[in-house]
Amino acid sequence: MEDMQEQIQRIETKVQQLLKEYNNAQKEVQRLQKENENLARQLQTQTEQANKLHQRVDAQTFSSSNMEDKAKKDLEKRINTYLKDIDKCLALLHS
Repeated sequence: MEDMQEQIQRIETKVQQLLKEYNNAQKEVQRLQKENENLARQLQTQTEQANKLHQRVDAQTFSSSNMEDKAKKDLEKRINTYLKDIDKCLALLHS
């Protein structure tokens, strides 16, 4: 009978330990999700800033009248990409 009591006590102790570990794991998951969201926001902000700077450089390059053919073609490709993205966004808005 005492062996049974000891076994039950050990099982209860292990269950309590597992519950603590589970709760700690849940807290860690929540912390990592928040960190992931923050990093995603930071990445999006930095990407937007990089795009704005890239657009400024393109505008300055475009404003100079003596652009090379390669630079003009690259700029034209980038503008076409922007236009395609805008068209996709408009299509999504209208659907």
